[in-house]
Amino acid sequence: MQQARSMVSRLSSRLQALASAPCRSLSCAQDVLHRTPLYDFHLAHGGKMVAFAGWSLPVQYRDSHVNSHLHTRQHCSLFDVSHMLQTKIFGCDRVKLMESLVVGDIAELKPNQGTLSLFTSEAGGILDDLIVTSASEGHLYVVSNAGCREKDLTLMQDKVRELQNKGSDVALEVMDNALLALQGPTAAQVLQAGVADDLRKLPFMTSAVMEVFGVSGCRVTRCGYTGEDGVEISVPAAEAVRLAAALLKNPEVKLAGLAARDSLRLEAGLCLYGNDIDEHTTPVEGSLSWTLGKRRRAAMDFPGASVIVPQLKSKAQRRRVGLMCDGAPVRAQSPILSPEGTVIGAVTSGCPSPCLKKNVAMGYVPYEYSRPGTPLLVEVRRKQQPAVVSKMPFVSTNYYILK
Repeated sequence: MQQARSMVSRLSSRLQALASAPCRSLSCAQDVLHRTPLYDFHLAHGGKMVAFAGWSLPVQYRDSHVNSHLHTRQHCSLFDVSHMLQTKIFGCDRVKLMESLVVGDIAELKPNQGTLSLFTSEAGGILDDLIVTSASEGHLYVVSNAGCREKDLTLMQDKVRELQNKGSDVALEVMDNALLALQGPTAAQVLQAGVADDLRKLPFMTSAVMEVFGVSGCRVTRCGYTGEDGVEISVPAAEAVRLAAALLKNPEVKLAGLAARDSLRLEAGLCLYGNDIDEHTTPVEGSLSWTLGKRRRAAMDFPGASVIVPQLKSKAQRRRVGLMCDGAPVRAQSPILSPEGTVIGAVTSGCPSPCLKKNVAMGYVPYEYSRPGTPLLVEVRRKQQPAVVSKMPFVSTNYYILK
């Protein structure tokens, strides 16, 4: 019981840090925050609203953060992620446009298949991470981070104009749909009750447009940010509350907020843009080499390829690694030290793991210290404590893969 109270206390401090963190490039003044179509719905269900990336979003509800986290791992939770930027790219040259901006092989995507990719700069840095889906309706469906909204839009719109001026057939549309994420081992079971499509035929990173609990025109994508099976549902904004209410009628489903989303993604070893990856991090340094399409590597035809591709063979000077730590919870910016006590890197994300009941973290260290099992030290409140490089994910993922 004492251990549980201690974890709740430590997680509460993380909640406060998350709630008070400055929004990236957007004002956090409450009266200028954007609101999702579910804002009043959150308030009615006890949501504690905080500023995040220029939006007012629930950090948690009446349940504790730990309970919400564990409910997602054991049942399923509903997250409002409508702050994410959703766009469509049309035209015969839509793949040409996207491949001029990202590292992935978009041309190889099958109808309704998606992939995680990265916008990169000519210097090799990661401008944002995004999911690109080749929709069977004849467009690319793109979901990227709210904190990078203006940057991403400018990047894509500038490239659209550049290609149009050269005679290319391409156009971009910003969507105003809401986006709901239903995540957890029972998510598919819950959703199946409200759709005619057989979700057993919808594997991880594929999507389909379908009617969901009577709401037509929803794009259901088998993906998420928790490491669990689940879906993200792009739904017309006017129908978002109706759909959320229908999903919550199932006792398996509970609402969850930013705090649980953050600890779940960290247990799953997933990056938060602006913390774990940024414009000063290459895909190789960020341990995201797998996002580089094989054809794209050979052609070296994506932004920053002249910097990134050589790192695949020469080994980047630093790597993102997972850390398991004893003692007090490790926070972002905490120094990482060699066993001899020399500062060699820094933590980018960290929290107590509700599932493992241990402290987990991510950070960057020189390549020679990146091997799993390597003993290191971290500094917390000016005190050094043991840490060990750990494989990620910290908690096994449960994505639905067809065999």
